[in-house]
Amino acid sequence: MEQNNLAKNLSALRRTMELSQEKAAEAVGVTRQALAKWESGETTPDVLHCDRLAELYGVSLDDLLHYEQKPSGFPPPPRGKHVFGVAQMGERGQIVIPKRARELFNLSHGDALVVLGDTNPGTAGIALVPAQFFANMLELANQVQQDAERKEAEL
Repeated sequence: MEQNNLAKNLSALRRTMELSQEKAAEAVGVTRQALAKWESGETTPDVLHCDRLAELYGVSLDDLLHYEQKPSGFPPPPRGKHVFGVAQMGERGQIVIPKRARELFNLSHGDALVVLGDTNPGTAGIALVPAQFFANMLELANQVQQDAERKEAEL
């Protein structure tokens, strides 16, 4: 475990959650001074306190300890979420999905992805979803609708 990553992550996560050192320390059962020393890298919390801190901030223990902010500039993401870095768009709109993302999601050349978008302020963004997953969700939605229509017809 690199203490520097832990200290940076503790500080960034607390600020992201908009918690004072006092509130964060109270939530994990330590003094503000102890938390301040952890955030400065002067000392390191024991494993039980690390576990409580990971729970408080909603991140995995592994990310709390090892996540390196340098590549992305972001604090550790919530459990199950990932920051893979930045992908630049080419002239014709093409992007390269980072290797780590391709490996994690078992993506390979020729796989079909559905591009989804949200233009609402505050949630705007683009998402890529494997086409098979999207097709399965549509099939499930159709089944639910058909079941509802059958039940209504029976009444």
